[in-house]
Parts: sequence; C-alpha cells; structure tokens
Amino acid sequence: MLSTRIKELRVARNLSQVQMAKLLGVTKQSISNWENNNIQPSVDMLVSIARLFSVSTDYLLCLDDRQVLDVSGLSPEYVAHIQQVVDDMRR
Repeated sequence: MLSTRIKELRVARNLSQVQMAKLLGVTKQSISNWENNNIQPSVDMLVSIARLFSVSTDYLLCLDDRQVLDVSGLSPEYVAHIQQVVDDMRR
C-alpha cells in the first residue's frame, strides 16, 4: 500500500513528517494525509517522493518490491564493497 511505503521510507531515513514536507515543498498535513491513506499524492508528487527516497514509482505503488541503490559514479571497487556489505547483511 502506498501509504505504508511512504511512511516506511520516511521512518527508515529518520525524517519527521515536517522534515519530509520541507524537502518536498508541501505541508506536514499532506504527509500525514498520504501516510494515513486519506488522500493520494499527485503523479508529479509521486515522482518527487520516488526521487527523494531513490526508489522507483513502481516500488512506491507496491508493483515491484525491488529496491535499487544508485551507485553511479562510484569505482568498481566501491561497488564491490557495497555489494559485499549487502550480502553480509542478508546472512
């Protein structure tokens, strides 16, 4: 559910509703309404939320459960190190 995903992503990044609202240029009430499933964000805002959390809109909409980590610009050694950390955390 979109409302759950938004809240999970916000909490995982230690953002308050006020902080998230400032980053997106909306009110705290908008964030609260999205998280409580009172209203849905606009398509443009959905894209902004996806960009803020570096996830796809499909992930936000629960159409795809894969999260992607953008490692653009990192050396192959750093990417390999990050992959190793992720693999270790899965164990």
